[in-house]
Amino acid sequence: MKKSSILLIVIIAVAIAMIMVIYTDSSTYSTFSEAKEKDTELYVVGVLNKQKELHYDPVQHANRFTFYMYDNDSTECQVIFNGSKPQDIERSEQIVLTGKMEGDVFHASKILMKCPSKYNKDEVEIIESQAAPKTALAN
Repeated sequence: MKKSSILLIVIIAVAIAMIMVIYTDSSTYSTFSEAKEKDTELYVVGVLNKQKELHYDPVQHANRFTFYMYDNDSTECQVIFNGSKPQDIERSEQIVLTGKMEGDVFHASKILMKCPSKYNKDEVEIIESQAAPKTALAN
């Protein structure tokens, strides 16, 4: 075989492998029960349990916010978010968490909220635990 044919086969194999990795890595929404079974980062969608207290103390732990949430199967779970409390989380209609279970607690790295808005239909707010890099503005 020619070297160019072998190179083409290798490139095609790598492309197929990349497509397979992307396809298997793209996850759908899960529940807290599924998150307990898996050790990977998942998306869990649900609603805030407004009957239980939201705990955020910026004086002691500015980057720790805890709350309880129901998933789509009505399973309640405590959620710990390593970030500040999102504004108007109490008004959210739906919450999508990105994170994974550790024991019986879900540790969220991102919070995406669908909030009712008087002016913007289906307004979505994304909160991440990592601080965004600061960039300088050019004059």
